[in-house]
Amino acid sequence: MPFLLERRTMASPVRVIFLILFCLPVSLSVTPFAAQAQTPPESAATTEHSCSFGMAKGDPAHQCQVPIPAGCVIAKFPGTDKPWTTVSKAGRTFCTFDTKGTDWKTKITGQCTRCDSGHCSGQFMVRFECIKP
Repeated sequence: MPFLLERRTMASPVRVIFLILFCLPVSLSVTPFAAQAQTPPESAATTEHSCSFGMAKGDPAHQCQVPIPAGCVIAKFPGTDKPWTTVSKAGRTFCTFDTKGTDWKTKITGQCTRCDSGHCSGQFMVRFECIKP
């Protein structure tokens, strides 16, 4: 009998530890919390423009121009002085913004190198801050 008594008294701390280590974190991870989205400044709205193209195997380098909307300036990536851009590509090619063909004020040019796989594509996205009417 002393063995059974000792076993029962040990079960309670084990259960408590189990509840603390497993159940509490699980319940906290599924409990929704109140989060607030950041409100944009009253003077500007953000929009995104892009250009894209596809290439077949062996196609030479390709370029495209990202249109700059009237009344807008290039948005800066939060916390930096760099333009807020995204470059996506598929296939064996290398894509980037053309340093000679892009001044970030009047002209934005994306370019990809020759396509060395069955198909390739490039997409260039730029975020802008525009003045609200």
